[in-house]
Amino acid sequence: MKQFGKILKFELKYYFKNKIFIGVTAFLMVLIAVVMFFPRITALFETGDTSGDTSVDTPADLSVMLVKADDPAGADLVRETFAAFFTNYDVQITDTEISVIKDKITSGDAACAFVMTGATSFTYYVDNLSMYDTNPDIAAGVLQQLYQMNAMMNGGMSAEDAADVISIQIEGEVESLGKNQIQNFFYTYIMIFALYMVILLYGQMVATNVATEKSSRAMEVLITSAKPTSMMFGKVLASCLAGFIQLVAVFGSALLFYHVNQSYWGDNMIVDSIFNIPPELLVYMLVFFVLGFLMYAFMFGAVGSTASKLEDINTSVMPITMLFVIAFMVVVFSMSYGNVDNALMLVCSYIPFTSPMSMFTRIAMSTVPWYEIAISIAILIGSTVGIGVLSAKIYRVGVLMYGTTPKIGNIIKAVWKA
Repeated sequence: MKQFGKILKFELKYYFKNKIFIGVTAFLMVLIAVVMFFPRITALFETGDTSGDTSVDTPADLSVMLVKADDPAGADLVRETFAAFFTNYDVQITDTEISVIKDKITSGDAACAFVMTGATSFTYYVDNLSMYDTNPDIAAGVLQQLYQMNAMMNGGMSAEDAADVISIQIEGEVESLGKNQIQNFFYTYIMIFALYMVILLYGQMVATNVATEKSSRAMEVLITSAKPTSMMFGKVLASCLAGFIQLVAVFGSALLFYHVNQSYWGDNMIVDSIFNIPPELLVYMLVFFVLGFLMYAFMFGAVGSTASKLEDINTSVMPITMLFVIAFMVVVFSMSYGNVDNALMLVCSYIPFTSPMSMFTRIAMSTVPWYEIAISIAILIGSTVGIGVLSAKIYRVGVLMYGTTPKIGNIIKAVWKA
């Protein structure tokens, strides 16, 4: 235990003295501060002496939309209806020729124009058609309402009654008896992405540190004075603590800055859902995050001890990286399709290499029986401890192997004899 404590303390000092580690943490905190304070900063520039300005949008500030009605008698109704739907335009009725309308659009005097070719048809004129231009779709809905109103008025209804019938609003409520996937999607994705980044980053660092010590022959001295289990667990837990402290610093500052500027964010559903994680879900997040990180860090450390040269690290850890990337893609695709309880996710929830992300995603976005969660966590704990012990044995054997890259068969035989 004394050896473990010394190794853990030494490795933690390495991370906290690492300029890259400190620099990345500080950069992320500053970046989050800029994002969280952005609405407040924007409000400062927007506030000013507006005592003489009593209107927000005036016709002079809006782009002109020309509308040529097919029936001059109903031009006023057309203008009023279009103005109600196209609030970001100054809707103007015109009776000029189409060539004149086109000239106004190309010269910039008008942004666009609708020329009615019938009661249910129109031609839309615009200079540069954007792929996000929804004006034709809105106009189609406007003309549909006008046609319905005219039909009802011709049938004997007054204009007011026809308008009331068309503008009737349907009220509906949604009550979810399980989990609200839309509300939980954002912080679930953030947790999965954070786990993905931390495991790949710190796992690579563990493997690189082990390979560096091996190439410098420092391990030959360490392995004779300390138990492999103490060394492996000390290195991995140090990286886990460093990563956890970094995440606490980053997300803790984000939470602090959010509460400072909460009034400026208003009712932003995305931001609000991210910073209002249910306590029980936060506990599950920490459990699966820590266990998943430890398991993969043990694997990275074991593989790093078998690398003959520091340059071989990327090739050696590729199978582990691919395994984790596949698990990440399964979860992301399942979340994108809105079905986190598919057969593949159910299976992945009990496989220790994929359960940290799969089971947490199911807990956050679905209703999972407690016994399934317990089984998944039990399997993950047992697998993490087993992989940790096995990694320590591989570490003891791998650090003494130099020259050619050790074969899996030789490592298994050496571990079996150890």
